[in-house]
Amino acid sequence: MTLAEAIKQEALRLGFDAVGISRATSNPAASLPGSLYARLREWLDRGYEGAMGWMAQRPERRADPQQVLPGCRSIISVGMNYFTGHRPDESPGRGRIARYAWGRDYHGVLQAKLERLEAHLKTLASDAGSCWYVDTGPVMEKAWAQRAGLGWIGKHSNLVSPRYGSWLLLGELLTTLELDADEPGADLCGTCQLCIRACPTGAIVEPYVVDARRCIAYLTIELHKPGDEIPAELAPKLGNRIFGCDDCLDACPYNMTAPPTQEAAFQPSLLTLAPPLAELEATSERTFADMFRLSAIRRAKHWGLLRNVTIARRNDQASSQGSSGRPFSTNVS
Repeated sequence: MTLAEAIKQEALRLGFDAVGISRATSNPAASLPGSLYARLREWLDRGYEGAMGWMAQRPERRADPQQVLPGCRSIISVGMNYFTGHRPDESPGRGRIARYAWGRDYHGVLQAKLERLEAHLKTLASDAGSCWYVDTGPVMEKAWAQRAGLGWIGKHSNLVSPRYGSWLLLGELLTTLELDADEPGADLCGTCQLCIRACPTGAIVEPYVVDARRCIAYLTIELHKPGDEIPAELAPKLGNRIFGCDDCLDACPYNMTAPPTQEAAFQPSLLTLAPPLAELEATSERTFADMFRLSAIRRAKHWGLLRNVTIARRNDQASSQGSSGRPFSTNVS
């Protein structure tokens, strides 16, 4: 068994559903079209990151893992399936939460397994340098996951796995070890445009390019500071979505045949599967902290969630009446 095979075997034993390896070489041609840096730089130049200012901080580092871990030679990409097979209850008075936030915060779930995978790597090669991230580091995780063969980046800009669709939460372990690399994932989107047509706000401005400023996930999660308002022309398009959005994923054919996850931590609660809007709107900051203590929903903050709930209730009322009858306001006061 090669070193790469031993690492993959351990990753699967720890509960990861997908694992692959890509070679991390320095990128002297970072300015060339098609490079990770060039793609990121073009996206930033369009201002599509919106209020996510950290995306613009040292983009050359984000595109080059050797600037994150000096001497990095390989990236081990891992994925966990979070699709539970449940359907949300979207009856009147209920909100909609993105599936990835139905269970426990995925950061902690993946982090615990990556720590154990890194410890195992040290037993195989004690002098190897390493570090890991789960959606929080300066690493273009979807691009490296595609290079590691976990799938391909679809037209909605999310990773698509032939087996798990887009229901994979990603993490990566960077190492100075030179490991056997896997074949990159091939793009199987073809001429399909379902995800683009499904986006309620037109955030997928062209295939593979998302303007975050129009994306419901960005609007409901990243705009969470007091005073951060959702543009009035977009607020009615949120419908009952109060944290994230799955519309482009629900439309993808590869997501319709994905198997349910075996990870108990990702199973939904009644609160996340069918959140009652009226009850959420009445929660205090202390109650919010208690309710979502182990949930990714904390990211929206109390103020942001209340604003989203207020919009969802107004949309619900407008839907039942057939028309809002007045200009839309996103003010939560």
